[in-house]
Amino acid sequence: MSERHSDHITPEGEARLRGELERLWKVDRPLVTREVKAAAAQGDRSENAEYIYGKKRLREIDRRIRYLQKRLDQLVVVREPVARDGRALFSAWVTVEDEEGGETRYRLVGPDESEAEAGLISIDSPIGRALLGKRADDEVSVQRPKGRITYTILSV
Repeated sequence: MSERHSDHITPEGEARLRGELERLWKVDRPLVTREVKAAAAQGDRSENAEYIYGKKRLREIDRRIRYLQKRLDQLVVVREPVARDGRALFSAWVTVEDEEGGETRYRLVGPDESEAEAGLISIDSPIGRALLGKRADDEVSVQRPKGRITYTILSV
């Protein structure tokens, strides 16, 4: 059975997904459609790599468009920054310190917009779940693939 994911998203995350959908629909799909049409005009399609690749790319674009349309209908945009009573809730920025004294800043976001390199972590991730509801000075322990780590929350 698949794991249930949160349907929450920040306004920035929603805008990014809508932008991707628009680009796929208005730029990428028409471009690939023209390329496939041009490749088809060259004759034998069974050995035409451009045609075969173009059709495959078109299927991928259509699959992503359908997914984004369905997902955007399901998502709940959280427009208010949530950080009441100093607790780490959805869309809050949280600064933590690891056991070696290294500091990291995370924003708790929905799974559709998580991007670890940018500090955007899903509330469905192990660290996201551990941070939710916590306050400055709380400690959280997170099991990672390379072992357990304890973080101290510096600020929310």
